[in-house]
Amino acid sequence: MKKSRRERVSRPPRPPVEVRPAEQILIDALGKMPEGQILCTSLGRGQFAAAAARNRPLTNACCCFLDLTARNLAAEFHADAPPNLRFECRADFPEDEVDVFAMPVTAAGDAELVREFLQAGHVRLRVGGTMFIATDNPVDSWLHDELRKKFAKVTRTPTNQGTLFVATKTELLPKIKNHECRFAFRDEGRLIQAVSRPGVFSHRRVDGGARALLRAATVRPADRVLELGCGSGVVSLAAAFRAEAVQVDALDANVRAVECTRLGAELNGLSNVTVQLNSAEAGAEGELYPEPFDLIFANPPYYSNYRIAEIFARCAAESIKPEGTALFVTKQSEWYEERLPELFASVAVEPVGNYRVLRCRGKAAGKIRPRAMQSAADPNRDDDTET
Repeated sequence: MKKSRRERVSRPPRPPVEVRPAEQILIDALGKMPEGQILCTSLGRGQFAAAAARNRPLTNACCCFLDLTARNLAAEFHADAPPNLRFECRADFPEDEVDVFAMPVTAAGDAELVREFLQAGHVRLRVGGTMFIATDNPVDSWLHDELRKKFAKVTRTPTNQGTLFVATKTELLPKIKNHECRFAFRDEGRLIQAVSRPGVFSHRRVDGGARALLRAATVRPADRVLELGCGSGVVSLAAAFRAEAVQVDALDANVRAVECTRLGAELNGLSNVTVQLNSAEAGAEGELYPEPFDLIFANPPYYSNYRIAEIFARCAAESIKPEGTALFVTKQSEWYEERLPELFASVAVEPVGNYRVLRCRGKAAGKIRPRAMQSAADPNRDDDTET
């Protein structure tokens, strides 16, 4: 899709970013790692990968993200990075064989995604290669058990910040588990197929917020529909079936979400669903969609001090037709009830089950202005990544 020629809005300087404890443990362990190819993930701005590349000129470090925004922030943060460092946004790790696989893990992370990444990291390691896993949990036993399922020997080293696990690959895994999930759900009596993977919002199920959005929505023939943060694409797929000549655009910064939504459209034979990997922030600045939408769906995440909710709200206001409708769903509506009237011509709050849907009509008069988030919030928080 063509971007508008509108100038990019200047952004205030970002606050300093501290290294997460698990990632710092990996940085401190660099001296134990062999030279060669390093594949890693990050909980923040790719600080471990950057440290490895800068301190080891003969090492090539590849840091992978599922989220495009997180990947771009890391690349921006390390704009002066050496040529032996690269940041990638990928649904799966590169197929190249590596000497080291390193992953920082937070105790509050997604267990199934960690399991999948441990398996994928093991597959990418050459025989004799080493896996370094760090967690911010100093008394972890779960990770230790998961690693012992894959390695004959695992060394566990407690630190002040958490725990470091080191294991060497001596043989191939006897079996590779597929973590992809295909499931079906009903909308207005129609059975619809969907796909999800670890790291995608509401993996293996239809989120209650998505059901609330669909209950509140009326899709008319020939509507142009936009879903911000499509996840596995449940709302987009259902909307595409609701009326004749509907065109649905689905947007997500998570590369796996985009992959799953595209696959869901293929499974259902839908040719009227277009999926784009991008950040809603670009849409909030008028850079994504030259033509406005009749209906916009948004189910923003709860973390990040409403930073992502703010971006979704501005993107919706920037992209809506004068007579269009934007639907936001949440369980905690106070922020939305205060902020959305500043962006839309009218806002009504409707209870739908355990959720509240905010029905917004048209764009408010005047220029859309971002609302400043609390700068004292954890600067890492909006990088809550896959592990």
